[in-house]
Parts: sequence; structure tokens; C-alpha cells
Amino acid sequence: MEARLPAPALCPSCSQASDPADLDLALRRAQEQLVQSEKLASIGQLAAGVAHEINNPVGYVFSNFTTLERYLKDLFRMLAAYEAAEEHLRGTPAASRLAALRREIELDYLKEDVPTLMSETLEGIARVRKIVQDLKDFSHVDADQQWEWTDLHRGLDSTLNIVNNEIKYKADVVKEYGALPEVQCLAPEMNQVFMNLLVNAAQAIDKPRGRITLRSGAADGEAWVEVEDDGCGISEEHRLRIFDPFFTTKPVGAGTGLGLSLSYGIVRKHGGRMEVDSEPGRGSRFRVTIPVRHEEAAAP
Repeated sequence: MEARLPAPALCPSCSQASDPADLDLALRRAQEQLVQSEKLASIGQLAAGVAHEINNPVGYVFSNFTTLERYLKDLFRMLAAYEAAEEHLRGTPAASRLAALRREIELDYLKEDVPTLMSETLEGIARVRKIVQDLKDFSHVDADQQWEWTDLHRGLDSTLNIVNNEIKYKADVVKEYGALPEVQCLAPEMNQVFMNLLVNAAQAIDKPRGRITLRSGAADGEAWVEVEDDGCGISEEHRLRIFDPFFTTKPVGAGTGLGLSLSYGIVRKHGGRMEVDSEPGRGSRFRVTIPVRHEEAAAP
């Protein structure tokens, strides 16, 4: 069953505003939501600062390691020349000492293992650089909250890499990307939406190994991204409330109930909509649809 949900309200009775207790509750909830939003912004700034600080040492380690790799190639060339010269020392005390040293340090093994170690280490450094870059993309260093043309696939991939630890032990991720134009949006906020949907999808999987499918496409001036899981699904009773602030089915202390609510608000801020299709035991599919061009930016 697919539902396009109405905008959530802070309090069911806020519209009447007849009970001071209800107003007080609504105000406290709004304050808590603002505090949570500020926390998320602070986390983004912290992530940007950490990424920047890590990026500098990783940069010169990567550069030095590349130079070291070139030096080792030269040393191996020189070693090969020495090995060719051993033939002329056969029968001499020097040849015996060289043969003993070769056996002691296991030279043949070192010649095979050192290039492997170098390759694995370089791959590890490259992965660290990729994670740092994805962290910068996610937090959007130097972002000044301007509407800009963004590749949603890049944002989704960067976010996926950031939350990989939440997913890799629980699910396989399948990408079924379609053709997407660049979209005019607030990139950090859309990354926040993707993060919430991906983490929720992973947490919904209640079997040893599940599947999360990412889809995308564009039509009629709109771009859409889907996150689908094969987890426990959502009952109709809960599905009607999942975008309400502070509503959560998680145990106390395991969730704030603000993730989907904030995501819903971000999507509406972009002039878009968020739809959910879910049934218990069948999993859930969330679709985020936003205009390719922001309306205010399109106006004369």
C-alpha cells in the first residue's frame, strides 16, 4: 500500500490552541526539534573539520608513499644487478657470505612480498582518501547553504560510504540508477535525507542478511531517488505516523524519532514530496521526489 502523507504537525491539538498545556507541550517539542537540528548542523561542521584535518597528513603520506614505491623499484633494479654479478664471485669467501645472508633474510620471499605489501598499503591509503573525500562531500565543506546544481548520485554514493559500517554487516546494496540530470538543491540537506533513509533501511532488516536497493530516475522536470529494503516492513497504524516528530518504534534511548520528520521537512522545503510503500513482512520503499530546478531560483 502506497501512501503520500500529509505534512506532520507538532501536536494534534495545536490547531485549536485551546489548552495551555497542549501549547506548552507543542513549544517544548518544537524546541527539542530545533535543538536536534542544531546538533545535526554541529555534527556536519565537526565532520567537515575532521575531514579537512585528516586530508592534509593523508595527502603527504600518499605522496611520500608513491615516492617510496619508485625508490624501491630502483633498489630492486640494483639488487638484480648485484645478483647477476654473484656469478663472477663463485668459489670465493665473499660468495659464501652472500649466499648465507640471502638465506638468512629470505631474499627471494622478500622480493615477492614487498611489492604485495606496497600495493595493499597504497590501496588502504587510497580508501582513506576516498572516505575523507566522501566525508567532505557529505558535510559539504565551505557550504553556505546556497541552492546549487548537484549530482544526486554522487551525494548518495558519498553518504553510502559514510554509513557503510551501519550497512555492510546487515545487507547487500544493489544500485539500479537511472539517468539523472544535475538537480538544484541544498546538497548537505539532501545528503542528510539519504543518510536517514539508508540507516533506517539497515535497521529494518531483521534477518541474517538482507538487501537494500537504490533506484533513481527523472521525469516531467522532477528527479526521484528510492531506497528499498526487504526488512520487517511497517504496519498501517505506524505508517500513518512515521513522519510525525518524535514518533519512533525503537526502544527508549535507541532513537529520537526525528530522522524521518526532519527528512520530510527538508524534502518539502525543496518543493518535493516523500512517499512510502510498505507492508509488514514485505519491507519498505521510500521515494524522494524533488524538482530539478528550484522554483525560487527559476523565477525572474
